[in-house]
Amino acid sequence: MKTMNCNQLGGACGKEIYSNTVEEVSALRKQHGIEMHQNQLKSELLQLSRYKTECRS
Repeated sequence: MKTMNCNQLGGACGKEIYSNTVEEVSALRKQHGIEMHQNQLKSELLQLSRYKTECRS
């Protein structure tokens, strides 16, 4: 069993990723990165929407 965290793989957080091979760990890290990026974009779009609403008031 291989264990690495997101930081060790070049990511921004310390989430631990477990798998049987380094290749699987890398693939799981990639998927985790995509999910985190999508969540960040959603958060930024929500903040922008709130800002625009406040500016119109």
